[in-house]
Amino acid sequence: MKVILLQDLENVGKKYEIKEVKNGHARNFLIPQNLAKAATKKNLQWLESQKAVMEKEVEEDLKKAQEMASHMDGMEVNFSVKVGPQGQLFESINQVKVVERLKEMGFEVKKSQVNLLEPIKEIGEFPIKINLEHNLEVEVRLIIIEEK
Repeated sequence: MKVILLQDLENVGKKYEIKEVKNGHARNFLIPQNLAKAATKKNLQWLESQKAVMEKEVEEDLKKAQEMASHMDGMEVNFSVKVGPQGQLFESINQVKVVERLKEMGFEVKKSQVNLLEPIKEIGEFPIKINLEHNLEVEVRLIIIEEK
């Protein structure tokens, strides 16, 4: 029986794919659990309309990501921190602090998108990469200065 999957299913397929599955599996499990719909003409038309809506959403999301990338690329992110007598920082700058500062600046970034291998523990300028959605990558400069 051919079905339209309504969500990603392990060992079966991805959302909105048309798959051939055994009749019993479709009737007894997939359809009653709202995991799939029978691939009728009416449901295939519905699928086409859903794909059009999804394409439009993906396109809008890409435009937003590109706009954010153009604003962020080359941007400076300043941190003012307390410094000890030998120049050591009393706090290290990690991914969480970078994300919080970017949110303050109006950019929605996840911790996993900030490519910072280890926390920064000294004063200076540090280029870091941020991997945005749709495989977009920007580089920002962290500028860490002594708090006065």
